[in-house]
Amino acid sequence: MGTQTTTFPVEFKGGLISNMSPLQQGANAIGSANILQNFEPDKEGGYTKMKGFSKFTNSQLAGTGNVLGLKVISTGRVIAARKNGSGYTQYYYSTGTTWTSVATSANTNGGKVNHADFNFTGTDKIVFVDGTNYPGIYTVNGNTMSFLTGSSANISTDAEGVEKVAIFKNHAFYSKGNNLLFTAPFTVDNFSAADGAGTLNVGNDVTGMIVFREQLIIFTTNTIKRLVGNTEADFRLEPITEKIGCINGDTIQEYGGDVIYLAPDGVRLLSATDRIGDFGLDVASDTIYTDASAFIDSTSSFSSVVVRNKSQYRIFAYIPAQASLAAQGLVATKFAAQGASGISWGSTVGFKAFVADSEFKDGEETICFANNDGYVYRMENSNAFDGEPIEAIYQSPFMPISDPQSRKTLYRMALYVEPTGEMDMNVNLEYDFDSSNDKGIIQPPTLNVSTGSGAGAFFLFGAANAIYGTAKFGGALPKVYPKLLIGSCKTFSMRVTDTSTRPPFTLDTAIFEYRQNDRQ
Repeated sequence: MGTQTTTFPVEFKGGLISNMSPLQQGANAIGSANILQNFEPDKEGGYTKMKGFSKFTNSQLAGTGNVLGLKVISTGRVIAARKNGSGYTQYYYSTGTTWTSVATSANTNGGKVNHADFNFTGTDKIVFVDGTNYPGIYTVNGNTMSFLTGSSANISTDAEGVEKVAIFKNHAFYSKGNNLLFTAPFTVDNFSAADGAGTLNVGNDVTGMIVFREQLIIFTTNTIKRLVGNTEADFRLEPITEKIGCINGDTIQEYGGDVIYLAPDGVRLLSATDRIGDFGLDVASDTIYTDASAFIDSTSSFSSVVVRNKSQYRIFAYIPAQASLAAQGLVATKFAAQGASGISWGSTVGFKAFVADSEFKDGEETICFANNDGYVYRMENSNAFDGEPIEAIYQSPFMPISDPQSRKTLYRMALYVEPTGEMDMNVNLEYDFDSSNDKGIIQPPTLNVSTGSGAGAFFLFGAANAIYGTAKFGGALPKVYPKLLIGSCKTFSMRVTDTSTRPPFTLDTAIFEYRQNDRQ
C-alpha cells in the first residue's frame, strides 16, 4: 500500500461540456464542467459568477404583450417598442427616467422589430421594420420618428411588411419573404428603378442579414448567401452554402472577428479563410451538443447580444409563460485557443429576454433586454436579478486522477479564488457517482468557503459591510482557502454553489492532496 501523498491540481477551464462520456471528460478535460450555471468562462481565466441586472427605468412601457423592439443608442439612452391598447406598435425613448412616446404605427399586428443605423446626410438615423408596417425612420438627435406611407414619393407597396433591414453600399436592403428590396443610393425610401433601386430573389425565405467584411450576408432557413458588387448595376447573389441556414435571425451577431448564429444543429461560426471572400463553416457549440440540442428544441423564439468587454456572446431562449428566474440561455467566451472554435461555454438561468441589444461607446458598454412584463433591464450593473439572488452552480466531471480502478484517500484541498468583495459559498465533494449515499460510500460534509460575515468578518476598509476596527485598510481579500477532507474514492466530483446577491468571484484552481492506495 502506498503511503506517500501527492497533489492533484484542477485548473478551472474548458467550460461546459456535454459531448463526452463521464470518464472521458473527467480524465481529459479535468477543469471543465458538467454544470456551469450563471458562471461565465472568464477571458482572464477561471469561472466567474455572473453579474445580474436591474431595471433601466422604474417605469414600464405602456401597452400589452412583449416589448417588440429594443435599440440602445448610447450610454443611458434607449428606444423601445410595444403594442398599445389598440394593437398598434408604439415607439418610446428613455434616458433612464420615464418613457416618452415618439410615434405609433399605422397598422396593427406588427411583429418583432428589427433595425439598422444609417447616416446619409450628416444626421444619425435608424430605420425600424416590424413585418407588417412600412419602415419607420427615427432621427437620433431630434428624438422624432416618422413612418413611410403608401403615398410617399417613389415608395413601393412591397415595402409594406418588410421583415429585416440592413444598410450596405449606401443602399437600404429590406427582406420580405424570399425577396430583397434595395433602395436607390443614399436613400431608405426610394424604390424607383430609374433611380437605382431594385429587387433580388434569394430563393428561400430570409431569416436574417448582417454586413460583414464588405459583404452583405443573407441567411435563409436552409442556405447562406452573400451579396457582392458595388452598385445596382452589378449586385448579385453568390452561395456560401446550400446545406445549412439560420433558424432565427435574432441570433446573428458579429463576434470575435466572425459571424455567429443559431443553425438547426447548434451555434455555428461563419469563418473567413485566408482567401478573401472565401468562407468555411464551423460548429461552435460542438462541446455542448446535448445542451444546445435541448436548447433549440425548447422554443422557436430567441434573442442574442454581444458583451464586448468580456469577449462574450449570449443567446437566450424565450418562453412567454415561463417564470423569469427559470429562463434558459447560453453564454460563450472567446479565447485565443480553447477547443476547435476557441470558445468555452456556460449556461444562464434567469435572463428572460425576448429582445436584447448592446452598444459600446467611449469605452463604456450598455447591454439591455426586455420581455413581456413591460420593463427594460440593464445587464452587468447589479449583483442580483432585479433584486433576487443569483443561483450560481459549478459541477466538475468525475475525475479519476490517474487510475479509475485505484482508490485514493483525500486529505486536503486548497481552493484558489479571486473575490471582489464578501464571499460565502458552499463546496461539496461527491465520491464515486453516489451523491445519495445509497451505496454506503462515505460522502464528505459540505465545506463553507467564506471571507466571513458579521463581527470580525474580513472586509476591506470602506466596504459597505466593513466594521471599524476589524476591517483591513489597504489590504486584499484572501485568495487561498485551505480545507481538510475525509474519505476515499476512485473518482470524485466537485460542486460549488452560491445563491446570493454578493459580488462576483472567480474560481481559479483547486489543489487536492491525496494518497494513492492499491488498485482494486
